[in-house]
Amino acid sequence: MSASEQKAGLPALIIGAIGVVYGDIGTSPLYAIKETFGGHHSLPVNEMTVFGVLSLLFWTVFLLVTIKYVAIIMRADNRGEGGSLALLALVTEMTREHKLLRWGVTMLGIFAAALFYGDSMITPAISVLSAVEGLEVVNPDLHSYIIPISAAVLTLLFFVQKRGTGLVGMAFGPIMVLWFATLAVLGILAIAREPMVLRALNPYYAFHFILAMPYVAFLSLGTVVLAVTGGEALYTDMGHFGRRPIRLTWFGLVMPALLLNYFGQGALVLNEPTAVENPFYHLVPDWGQLPMVFLATAATVIASQAVISGAFSVARQAVQMGYLPRMAIRQTSDKAMGQIYVPFTNWTLYVAVMTLVFGFKSSSNLAAAYGIAVTGTMMIDTILVAFVIVLMWRWSLWLAIPAIVGFLVVDFAYFAANAIKIPQGGWFPLAMGLVSFTVLTTWKRGRSLLFHEMKRLSVPLEAIVDGMMDEVHRVSGTAVFMTSHAEGAPSAMLHNLKHNQVLHDRNVLLTVIVEDHPYVPDEERVTISDLTKGFFRVTIHYGFMEEPDIPAALNHCALKGLAFDLMSTSFFVSRETVIPSLKRGMAPWREKLFSWMSKNAMSATDFFKIPTNRVVEMGTQVEI
Repeated sequence: MSASEQKAGLPALIIGAIGVVYGDIGTSPLYAIKETFGGHHSLPVNEMTVFGVLSLLFWTVFLLVTIKYVAIIMRADNRGEGGSLALLALVTEMTREHKLLRWGVTMLGIFAAALFYGDSMITPAISVLSAVEGLEVVNPDLHSYIIPISAAVLTLLFFVQKRGTGLVGMAFGPIMVLWFATLAVLGILAIAREPMVLRALNPYYAFHFILAMPYVAFLSLGTVVLAVTGGEALYTDMGHFGRRPIRLTWFGLVMPALLLNYFGQGALVLNEPTAVENPFYHLVPDWGQLPMVFLATAATVIASQAVISGAFSVARQAVQMGYLPRMAIRQTSDKAMGQIYVPFTNWTLYVAVMTLVFGFKSSSNLAAAYGIAVTGTMMIDTILVAFVIVLMWRWSLWLAIPAIVGFLVVDFAYFAANAIKIPQGGWFPLAMGLVSFTVLTTWKRGRSLLFHEMKRLSVPLEAIVDGMMDEVHRVSGTAVFMTSHAEGAPSAMLHNLKHNQVLHDRNVLLTVIVEDHPYVPDEERVTISDLTKGFFRVTIHYGFMEEPDIPAALNHCALKGLAFDLMSTSFFVSRETVIPSLKRGMAPWREKLFSWMSKNAMSATDFFKIPTNRVVEMGTQVEI
């Protein structure tokens, strides 16, 4: 049983997983069939196309979600955690000895995380718009209210983020259970009227469709893949719920409900081709269409909430792993570690989502932008997990190569089909992904150059301990000097000696290291080295899913013989001012971007939760 399952009962985790993990993929029936037959590359409605699309859709869900993610990738956890950055950390550890290979997989993992941000901007917009568009089916005169209502719902959603999602989250599971039950019932009723659509389970109809209409079938892949958007969430949210609850809910409820509804929509459009304008809402009897709008809107809000929470989680991981500057991260629950609020990410997403709603104006237009980021992320996940299959699991090559190549071919086919949509809107997630990638890599590279320069300018600690001890006045108390590298004397110590010409009786050189795994056990939290003459080097270890808290971590030092009294401890923090240089480092524009991010980063005092009345900040200028 996983750690997640030990902390909470299996039934509670199952309900929670239904409410959080499946929001995105669970609302795909609102637009997947609709866009395939009535979107920008609409298909003629006849038996061959309907059977072909349904067969493609079934095998897409089966291969990409059930086999690839549920059966294979979910086994590639990083100490229980999943997601692109967790997978990246795992693969980086395995390729540590091969610098070029490690650089390549790092770039792929960062780009997958960057594409996720592009996807997380589109999901709330397309989901809520597609739900509210049901008003037009209820009454065509309500068309003008779709955008204002969608914008209002999304605005409320983003504004309540700072209050936390714990209370609302309690209702997520039951609502989504009702949603999936409704999908299944509507699908069964439609299939009962046209049971022959079940023949599309046979892959023959997919191959026949592809061979008979290759170009049309290729274009349809770009919308069929909308049925698996959110499938990667099964892997991303694995750390919160564990493998077992996610697998049980997928096989026991979610996958059957989704497929029944898709086949029900297929049966409907075969009998009523005009229903293709919005087959999901036409499945519903007239008396139930307005209640369905409310239920669908609730489901899409939950889907949006899951994506927003995922963006918060990725932002925290990126900060901890050194790909983003320090930023405000607020814990919104004293019970659930995963419930956090990142103001910068929240409002950046809000502005992007509002731009999409008012810019694209309909879910159909947004569908053109959707898919490219998802298929790109899925293809990168396949490449990264290939390293796990070969280097960690050590599958035999006769089994590993066909599996990896097979998934890559399928992933690339869907990616290529979506690449055609780049001029119609696919450029947006790619542009957002490129911007995010640039920011992530610029900060990582800038910090590397900064650490290298500071290390070059540093003075060996031995020169202070051995050469200056008799000349420097000692004062009572403890001084903690924050340093990003565990060699040499920190610049804050050098500035203190230069300006104040004193040292404390006890001097602690404190370094925080973020490991390549999500959590660090308390007994491994701190390591202490006695450097003699009142000098100590303390290293605090955190996982990339943990929130740093220096005072709390220092309490662990007492168990190892180094106790701290915060009332007699002063923290010396160095604040570097980065000066761009044309001589070395990065391109001038990237140096300016890094300098700007550095100036706007959250202070180390606030980020590490150090009491502000115990901090002395020392400024220093560094050229990179």
